[in-house]
Amino acid sequence: MDSYGNSAMAPPMQMAPDFRGNESSLVSALKTLLFFTLLMITLPIGLYFASKSLIFEASFQMSSSDSYFYAAIVAVLAVHVVLALFVYVAWNEGSGTKRKEGKHD
Repeated sequence: MDSYGNSAMAPPMQMAPDFRGNESSLVSALKTLLFFTLLMITLPIGLYFASKSLIFEASFQMSSSDSYFYAAIVAVLAVHVVLALFVYVAWNEGSGTKRKEGKHD
């Protein structure tokens, strides 16, 4: 005998969770992720070539081999700044929604 008594009824089907209320937060998170992805690709590459040709070779009159090194440092610093900004925005975005949903007296 099964745990549902004598009837051969199957257990009730659970309803799938409704994510329509979270749709705006999902879209917001995807927009944030897309923005920082594009920023992560374009900013370091753009800063690398711009700093190499405009700052280090044109202004400081460095050789091509020296300007590669310093331009790479600028690009790596740009990557770290973008990552730090992403973490900051993601942290505040997650905690901001929890504060709004809380009880207001």
